[in-house]
Amino acid sequence: MKNEEWLRKVMKGKLIIFSAPSGTGKSTIINWLMQEHPTLNMAFSISCTSRAPRGAERNGVEYFFLTPDEFRSRIEAGEFLEYEEVYTDRFYGTLKSQVEHQCDEGQNVVFDVDVKGGCNIKQHYGDRALSIFIMPPSVAELRRRLESRATDAPEVIDQRIARAEFEISFADKFDKVVVNDDLEKAKKEVLGIIKEFLIHNS
Repeated sequence: MKNEEWLRKVMKGKLIIFSAPSGTGKSTIINWLMQEHPTLNMAFSISCTSRAPRGAERNGVEYFFLTPDEFRSRIEAGEFLEYEEVYTDRFYGTLKSQVEHQCDEGQNVVFDVDVKGGCNIKQHYGDRALSIFIMPPSVAELRRRLESRATDAPEVIDQRIARAEFEISFADKFDKVVVNDDLEKAKKEVLGIIKEFLIHNS
């Protein structure tokens, strides 16, 4: 228990940023870290979005759900640490107040954001933040993964692939790049990177 308490103390107030194209396994890796390694004391930054809830998603749990107009008014008020209009009227963003609240609670705040958001957060927090980009083995493999999900129409997959190519061009702006060609290997690599960051930035 002493080790766990020490680890929690070491890691207070840090920020861990993940960005990746859709279908790279980013969510799987993040969920594994949070479920299997609770001593990392990681908690999601709860973002805002202007899209409608999906399935069993709840306001204030997965996201804060806003209308496009509500989102725009908060942008104008300067309330966002970062935001992006991914498609027309489809906004995602991170409220400064939410991040500050979670850091005050002693959590290592996890950001699952697009590449521009990731770069903005890293720039804002500097050495307090670690940015990780999860890279697919190739664009062709990414297309295969998206098609095998069978959840998106072909034109949506084409959109996602075009966006993936754009996002991959930002990879060199991140602190670390992990290629997910083997999920178990990628999980362990990310875990090692995070542990090293938390210990050396205490």
